Amino acid sequence: MTKDNTLLVTGASGQLGRRVVELLLEAGTHKVIAATRSPDKLADLAERGVEVRKADFDQAPGDLAEAFAGAQRILLVSTDAVGRPGHRYAQHQRAIDAAGRAGVSHLVYTSLTHPVRDSPVLIAPDHVQTEEALEVSGLGYTALRNNLYADILLMSLPGAIASGSLFAAAEDGGAAYVTREDCARAAAATLASDFDGKRQIEITGPDVVTYGELASIASELTGKEVAYIPVDEESLVAGMTAHGLPEPLARLMASFD
Repeated sequence: MTKDNTLLVTGASGQLGRRVVELLLEAGTHKVIAATRSPDKLADLAERGVEVRKADFDQAPGDLAEAFAGAQRILLVSTDAVGRPGHRYAQHQRAIDAAGRAGVSHLVYTSLTHPVRDSPVLIAPDHVQTEEALEVSGLGYTALRNNLYADILLMSLPGAIASGSLFAAAEDGGAAYVTREDCARAAAATLASDFDGKRQIEITGPDVVTYGELASIASELTGKEVAYIPVDEESLVAGMTAHGLPEPLARLMASFD
């Protein structure tokens, strides 16, 4: 990366975006801009010399372009607007349009592993459409196709360990989990690189870990028997909603199985 490049990270008050900013600072990047809907959450980064800007993807592209002004390369962290069909993609499209207006040369996007239109994962269409929009945008881009965060297991496994049962609608399936830290390092390295073409990169763990294997690992580490119990998707959703999870979120989570 040339020192003249200014790098901008969106979603910088989120866990992934913040970590990317920290990694860029540690690497000695010439200038880093942290963009967020909540600038007050980044006061500590501002004290370290990071320029903090307010950027709301529900703004018009012209207004959003002002938040992107002066940046040569942008990390577009996919937004958390998953509750309304099409809204997340619309936000991404505004950001892409704004990047073009602002004269950005390369956009790095956090996508989903294997994004295809017939994917059972409910948020896959957002990523498919965003990658298609990037392809025709005229910008250089890198789509980082992140697999499932291993970090989510820290939320799901404690309940399974406590009950002795790990429920999933995956039969013999699993995932090649990757840590959020590895995803952040990949994003920081890509953003700081000189690559200016178009590409997609799978960011994934080395091996698929099945739910049966997860149950065995949990049993071994805790000394408590944890059994994997495969169920159908509707039963899984019903179980999650019975424990207080809103149904839309339960269906989203179940779709990953």
